[in-house]
Amino acid sequence: MEPLGSEETAPLDRELTSRTIRLTAAPDQRVALATAETPRTFWAAPGEATVVGSGSATTIRADGRDRFQAVQDAARELFSAGDVHAGALAARPRLFGGFSFHDEHASAGPWGGYPRAKFDLPRTQLTYTDDGTWLTVNAVDTDAERVERRLDAEVERLRSISSPDAGGGPPGIVDRTRTTSEANWRRSVTAATDRIAAGELRKVVLAQALRVTLARPLLLSDTLSRLGERYPDCYRFLIEPDDGAGGFFGATPERLVGRHGRTVETGALAGTTGRGETPEEDEWLAAELLADEKNVHEHELVADAVRTQLEPYAASIRAGERAIRRLATVQHIETPITAELADDVHVLELVEALHPTPAVGGLPPKEALRTIRDTEPFERGWYAAPVGWFDAAGYGSFAVAIRSAVARDDTATLFAGVGIVADSDPDREWDEVQLKYRPILDALE
Repeated sequence: MEPLGSEETAPLDRELTSRTIRLTAAPDQRVALATAETPRTFWAAPGEATVVGSGSATTIRADGRDRFQAVQDAARELFSAGDVHAGALAARPRLFGGFSFHDEHASAGPWGGYPRAKFDLPRTQLTYTDDGTWLTVNAVDTDAERVERRLDAEVERLRSISSPDAGGGPPGIVDRTRTTSEANWRRSVTAATDRIAAGELRKVVLAQALRVTLARPLLLSDTLSRLGERYPDCYRFLIEPDDGAGGFFGATPERLVGRHGRTVETGALAGTTGRGETPEEDEWLAAELLADEKNVHEHELVADAVRTQLEPYAASIRAGERAIRRLATVQHIETPITAELADDVHVLELVEALHPTPAVGGLPPKEALRTIRDTEPFERGWYAAPVGWFDAAGYGSFAVAIRSAVARDDTATLFAGVGIVADSDPDREWDEVQLKYRPILDALE
């Protein structure tokens, strides 16, 4: 169907029709994703329903500098009139997608098909909850009878694939190409710390990109399943371009923001160390991380900035206890932050206010973004940008798209970054970047 938004969003005068049914038998999530139509969507998050989206009933795109507002305006028009029978709150129609990291992002190279903002309303949506699985069929400018026939047909199709087949192994990697040499990395980090010492910056996050050539075609459904086994408490996502040629995927530990009712949940995730070989070594590394001046300083910069960015919208803000977040290959310092909104604020307004957090950008924000643009020899695209979903009420959930890669044909480009502060050591930061590649590399090798 035609996109709903572009540089300027035009009036729509189009009606959404949606029907939902609870399934008595549902296919395995991996198989559902493998057999879905393009563009496919996948979203799995801690404490949330898992959604597999198939095809697109309609797409919202925005390429202007007001992209956050343009998407919000187009979505408001889409949801303003319709014939929606959701059946369950989790199965309600939702828009899934994300934004580019930089406002001036170019949709080219591995990022072909990824504009500055893109959200799909899945044509068919499978929602997996603790209470069961729901099938939702969405359409725009289609009568209810036709949608109900499609719902019946989809139930029959899903019944035929309800027994999962055996998943394939990783595709394997035959070649690797770095965009940043170790020598250039040292120069970049030293230049950044010099600017920090001169008072021009407080922190900047510099990233690297690693392009790998795969031994055989990448099955994203299997890759996300493997990531789920190792990183069940992370935000796993897949967002495909319209032609379904590859996709942007990842398993990120970092929530950007979630909103339900007047409650907003976010947090600070910054400061990293590795995992130990034994529980005792794990605990020792965690204690060392919490006592490390560089990592604690980096973490406090992020936590303070998140609270400051939320203050204009919040009636109250509460920070939880600082703790260690353990993942399969790394440990992070994490501080949960919760706010109660003073007014009814759309989740996209909060996304715009919080992006980019100092955990992926830096401080001051404009100077950090300029430094990133001047330093990194590759296009970040949607890496470290907001990805997630929102609904007609303005509720939603967004993650920061780190521990991610964009795949196309027989290649995948992986991204990883580290926060540079006054006492950062280039060699230690290089090692940390390599550690952060591991989640995706392990799923591909």
